[in-house]
Formats: sequence, C-alpha cells, structure tokens
Amino acid sequence: MRILIAEDDLTSRNILAAVLKKNGHEVLETVDGAEAWDEMQKPDAPKLAILDWLMPEIDGLEVARRIRALSPPHPPYIIMLTQRDKTNDIITALDAGADDYLAKPFDPGELRARIGVGQRMVKIQELLAAQVVELKRATEQVKTLHGILPICSLCKKIRNDQGYWDKVEVYMRDHSEAEFIQSFCPECLEKNYPELYKGAKKLIPKQARLAKCNLAQY
Repeated sequence: MRILIAEDDLTSRNILAAVLKKNGHEVLETVDGAEAWDEMQKPDAPKLAILDWLMPEIDGLEVARRIRALSPPHPPYIIMLTQRDKTNDIITALDAGADDYLAKPFDPGELRARIGVGQRMVKIQELLAAQVVELKRATEQVKTLHGILPICSLCKKIRNDQGYWDKVEVYMRDHSEAEFIQSFCPECLEKNYPELYKGAKKLIPKQARLAKCNLAQY
C-alpha cells in the first residue's frame, strides 16, 4: 500500500519509513505540513497518511481538516502521530478528521496493526464505492412502469401517452428494457399447429404439459 509520511524530524521519519517498507509498503516522505498538503491534493494521493501533529508551515491537525474539507470520493485513512496522549488531545485529533491516533514513541508492532486497520477500512470504502457505481448503472438501465394502463378488453392493445393504441410488445419495448422474441404457448401451438405440437410434446413432454410455460421456438 502507498502511504504518506508527514514528519519534520529526520530520525522519526526514517524510523517510520523503515518500519513501513519492511512490511511491504510504498512510502512517500514529506518534511512538513505544506508538502504533505500538496501531495494529498493530487489525483493519485496515497490512501493512507501518517501526519505528525506539530510540523512547520501547516500542522497535522490543519492538514487533516483540509483533507476532509475536500470531500474526495475515496477519502484517505489518516493516522495522527504525536507525543500528546491525553484524552483531550486524542479527541482534538479525531475531531480534526483523523481516523486513528498513535503516540510517540510508537511500538513497531502497534504501528503495523494500526496500518492493517487502515488498509481494511480503505478496502471496504473501495468496495462500497464500486457497489454504488454498479447500482447506479443498473438503475439507469431500468425503466419502471407504474400507474394505470388502459388496455383493450378484446385485442389487448394499450393506449399510449399520445392516445394511440399500441401492441403490448411495442408499448413494453418503448417503456422498459424488455425485449420480445416470437414463440407459442402450448394452447396456441396445439390449436393452430397440431402436428408441430405433437412433435414438440414428444421432445419435451414435461414442458408441453405445463399450461403456462413457453416451448422452444419452432
């Protein structure tokens, strides 16, 4: 996973980068909040960011606020890193937009575990976003019929919005995504084509006995 580190202290930044790379992550290192903010505005910005609270130019809290204000379609997972570990500090970081909080000096195992949580959250967000797109696409392809449809009692034609009478298949074609193929129900096949019906009955005995089933095309 590609992870951004925003840490002005060289030693801390090197340790962070070493731990992340050891666990197979690609690391993007930045030295202050301004540089981190520039990187997080790019279309290919990392999906996970570790921000130090106290940094030159822009502190971690402000970077988190700005990222959240962007409202990107796939928001990054933000971990705030700082020596402050009091309850009020944690609340402040989370309120600013951080998803998690890691106190210095951090334990490499704890960092790995919290990164794992972030990875799962990013994956869930991506799956949900993909499902939303798919649902939207499916919804756009579906036309729904509703309301009262005037239909002739004899010929079964339907009166359209312009007052003309259409065949059922024509009306359904124009008002839905349904497609029609020509076939025969068992009753019509037997009545109009008895020889063909007998042949079909021998080939598909079970289907031919069902009053409402559609036989294969002949």
